[in-house]
Amino acid sequence: MKLAVIAFTRAGSRYALRIVKAMEERGAHCEAYGKGKEAGQWGIRPVKESLREWTERAFVECDALVFVGAAGIAVRAVAPFVESKASDPAILCMDEQGRFLISLLSGHLGGANELTRKIAALVGAVPVITTATDAGGRFSVDDFARRENMFLDDLKLAKEIAADVVEQRTIGLYSDFELCGRIPPELSVQKRGELGISISLDETYDPFPRTLHLVPRITVLGIGCRRGTSADQIEAAVRKVLEQNQISMHSVVKAASVDLKKDEPGLLEFCRRWKLSFLTYTAEELLAVEGEFSESEFVRQTVGVGNVCERSALKASGRKRLLQGKTAADGVTVAVALEEYAVNFV
Repeated sequence: MKLAVIAFTRAGSRYALRIVKAMEERGAHCEAYGKGKEAGQWGIRPVKESLREWTERAFVECDALVFVGAAGIAVRAVAPFVESKASDPAILCMDEQGRFLISLLSGHLGGANELTRKIAALVGAVPVITTATDAGGRFSVDDFARRENMFLDDLKLAKEIAADVVEQRTIGLYSDFELCGRIPPELSVQKRGELGISISLDETYDPFPRTLHLVPRITVLGIGCRRGTSADQIEAAVRKVLEQNQISMHSVVKAASVDLKKDEPGLLEFCRRWKLSFLTYTAEELLAVEGEFSESEFVRQTVGVGNVCERSALKASGRKRLLQGKTAADGVTVAVALEEYAVNFV
């Protein structure tokens, strides 16, 4: 997580530094900023540009922003840049005496509510969370999707489900995966009403007349390609394989290949386009993967291992079985594996 904290007074700067120290100790990348005439004397990085310019840049670069000062300052600063709860960063606001920490924006999908609780506990502030589901201790579908690393396909339906939950209506639930823990009382696997939730890799399956799809990000691609293959060619080959297996593109979390492809422009662009982790392995590492594979002598002579896509998919997923073996098209080979997964309710 990348976090920026900005204070507007000397007193506020002390809490900004406490937040940064506490979060960095827990693995976050944090920086404290100060906006004011004497900010250079507060021991934090002074902001020379306007608050609007700083906010515009930080809004894009960071996962969360914490304003240590009046809530009105925070609201006016972020207002021009707010777009969607699916993409906006978490916005928090703390008073300069460190008494209250408010989850201001992107409470669920952006993680502001969870971050508010965490930071408040670390610095001794009172967390202030106003979303209806959290205030009532009820199930929140968008918070659940974020926590379980799922793609949520329709924010409008998610909002309708949240409204039904607040009104104490039961929501139907379908899942292709094992359900672990206590299912929230707001959900029912027996109910088949008008509106419901589907947890599946198949984004086209509608078990309810109006279905909100939650797609777990667990699909791992093993990819091999000729040098110079474009990102569009790679994506076309990947999409064809996924469609044949009724798997949503939004479920893909990683792509993997041999280390000779670590600088392949088309592969790198494809992964950037879909925000995928790109892992590469040496020929020796891939040869150590156990299993029966569709080997190519030409590939073995070229890269040192006879099958790149199948071996790298298994290596990156940590599994021993492929969902889809090697499929070749237009100079691209693709194999698919799934990370181990179960739906966890807490």
